[in-house]
Amino acid sequence: MFFRTKTVAEPDVLSALSQVRDPDLNKDIVSLGFVKNLRIDGGDVRFTVELTTPACPVKEELKAQCEARVSAIPGVKSVAVEMTANVRQSSAAPGNNRISLPAVKNVIAIASGKGGVGKSTVAVNLAVSLAQSGARVGLLDADIYGPSAPLMLGTRDARPGMGDGQRLIPVEKCGLKIMSMGYLVPEDKPVIWRGPMVHGALTQFLTQVDWGPLDYLVIDMPPGTGDAQLTISQSAPLSGAVIVTTPQEASLVDARRGLEMFKSVRVPVLGVVENMSGFLCGHCHEHTAIFGHGGGERMARDFDVPFLGQIPIEAGVVTASDAGTPVVEAMPASESAKAFARIAGVIAARLSVLHAGSAGSYQPLSLEWQ
Repeated sequence: MFFRTKTVAEPDVLSALSQVRDPDLNKDIVSLGFVKNLRIDGGDVRFTVELTTPACPVKEELKAQCEARVSAIPGVKSVAVEMTANVRQSSAAPGNNRISLPAVKNVIAIASGKGGVGKSTVAVNLAVSLAQSGARVGLLDADIYGPSAPLMLGTRDARPGMGDGQRLIPVEKCGLKIMSMGYLVPEDKPVIWRGPMVHGALTQFLTQVDWGPLDYLVIDMPPGTGDAQLTISQSAPLSGAVIVTTPQEASLVDARRGLEMFKSVRVPVLGVVENMSGFLCGHCHEHTAIFGHGGGERMARDFDVPFLGQIPIEAGVVTASDAGTPVVEAMPASESAKAFARIAGVIAARLSVLHAGSAGSYQPLSLEWQ
């Protein structure tokens, strides 16, 4: 007696994959249109899953679910899943005077209400983390008076080039395209400008720099809520803002002002990052909350915005930054680097949810101290 092997059909595969759901968009990957290039050769099944960001924090989990679901279909002998991404174009905050950057899909402001909270360190490491995921990323150092990106990225001696149409060619390092006033003014020369000149410089950085096609343009905002901050908040095509704070109340008071500024100009707040959340000893790995504990999470809860996560203080973070190498490259196995990578993934997921117009489910991210 001969038994006929069951033929694997496309509807069988799609039915199995419809049981795999994107936890952020809260829909299955088939109805979302993520499944591409499905090929069936006897019992061998191949297909591509095209996500909305290469920094998807659940990419490997989705891949494993796809493999398990399809492997369970009678007649399937092998399953090959390729994970790719196509970052969607986010809608900028409404406003008649906003600059158009059609080749840039998402513009993210990294902001704080005051200086000294490590905002630039957060901005640089989040940008590099996004680039490490495979995204095309630019970094605009918008602190005209105190630019720090050239130091943190080891590009202090670099200078932007000049392209066609007299547009500046950004400096490149760590997979980023970077522009900063630090490349245009000598380190020891202060920038003594009034508001209109700062406004003009920031506008030129947005419109007269050849950023090229980007998935994400990360803007390291200057501290505070003055002219420079308002220029970017009201004229840049911001997809969303991230607020950086430290746990203590002195920082939280100013961070709340920064958050309210973005709300007043109708820029979505993607969430709150608590930097310097505690000192992590490099020898005993003990966590000491030297600036208090949980302030960023309380602030996020009070304003009903996502709490994106905590970044510990590690000696290597400062050393790496001063040496011109972000910690996510210099110490990828460190707790700080892991936290930056996780937070970058959640930010990318949050943008995907906003693009889809869906109310995603975001759980607070807390770093588990080992």
